[in-house]
Amino acid sequence: MYNAQETAEKIKTQAKAKDILIRDMLDECELNKNALSSMLSRGSWLQANNLAKIADCLGCSVDYLLGRTDNPEINK
Repeated sequence: MYNAQETAEKIKTQAKAKDILIRDMLDECELNKNALSSMLSRGSWLQANNLAKIADCLGCSVDYLLGRTDNPEINK
């Protein structure tokens, strides 16, 4: 099954690789500044549409963020 903490780590890694600041990404996606912290500490999940916004912002697929593929371009 999917793990919120692993997904949050993928988001952080992809943002770093794209040289995107997390706070800028969250602001662009109109998400709370604590969205990733909640995923990491409590295992809270984002709504599907918000995960899709993050994937779009990071130029990758939701499948990549969820760990369904190692290729960020698959199903983009």
